[in-house]
Amino acid sequence: MPWRKTKDPYKIWLSEVILQQTRVAQGSPYYEKFVENYPTIVDLASADEQEVLRLWQGLGYYSRVRNMHATAKIVVNDFDGVFPNTYAGLLKLKGIGPYTAAAIASFAFDEKVAVVDGNVYRVLARVFGVETDISSHEAKKVFGELANELISAESPSVYNQAIMEFGAIHCTPANPDCMFCVFAESCVANAKGMQAILPIKSKKVKVRNRFFDYFVIEQNGSFLMHQRPEGDIWTGLNDFYLVENEEKLLELDEINDDFLNKVLSKAIIKGYSESIKHILTHQRIEARFWHIVLNEEVTAPAGYEFYSLDEVEALPKPILIEKYLKGAWFSAKK
Repeated sequence: MPWRKTKDPYKIWLSEVILQQTRVAQGSPYYEKFVENYPTIVDLASADEQEVLRLWQGLGYYSRVRNMHATAKIVVNDFDGVFPNTYAGLLKLKGIGPYTAAAIASFAFDEKVAVVDGNVYRVLARVFGVETDISSHEAKKVFGELANELISAESPSVYNQAIMEFGAIHCTPANPDCMFCVFAESCVANAKGMQAILPIKSKKVKVRNRFFDYFVIEQNGSFLMHQRPEGDIWTGLNDFYLVENEEKLLELDEINDDFLNKVLSKAIIKGYSESIKHILTHQRIEARFWHIVLNEEVTAPAGYEFYSLDEVEALPKPILIEKYLKGAWFSAKK
């Protein structure tokens, strides 16, 4: 893990943002790409947002990269491109919370401050038998105090990396290797058979179902796309003309859309995809793509533009759009 071999707070911060809700195997290539394209925080802050989003494409949780880009600009503009070298100072940066501040402070500056992530919650809950619900407000205080009591004053960086690694590869959520665990004799969960119960997490994630009918409108070899607005899961990314329904995918005669009706009167339907499912943490999307080829030119609606295939390829897009463009249903390249 290259970020383990550096004391550069920028690179450590970059790795922490990328690895939030992302496995190391998936995140590592993105870390390498970002370091190669933006070797310093000044380079990242100066980059165009669309370029940054395009480099992030496929990693998901796009609010991470938008916040990261914004924080880079703050560090450059307000702190002369230099990260604060203390936990308290890092917390003053917009976009950096307690976990990330602790990681940077301990890994880059050897400050004695504990990192508490999902792996740490699990290890501490099991070893010490802590039954505080980790989704509660109280949990941050309880686990934070315990972690900071345990952390090594001499090697806080090594301690933080070790306990997170232990949770990730040994004290795993399912089937932890308790027989060969160094804490087997002192672990409360092991003694009481509570490995499957601890840590306690009661909050359920509410999943929203969404149904997307995408219209891939082609005019003279170019395709109609627009940038998703603020407040959207894919803010800043580009996708095709969309008709969304709350209950199901629609048939053409069920769609009531003035622009689309005009398009369909001047076009042929070249093909359509099967239903494609796309699962996010809080949303379940079912999508279908209609490839529409215009035989008469139309004026793009507000916010939309026609792009060539090369331009479409260069635009940052949701992975759902990327999968369609590379799949068998999209026949424009054939």
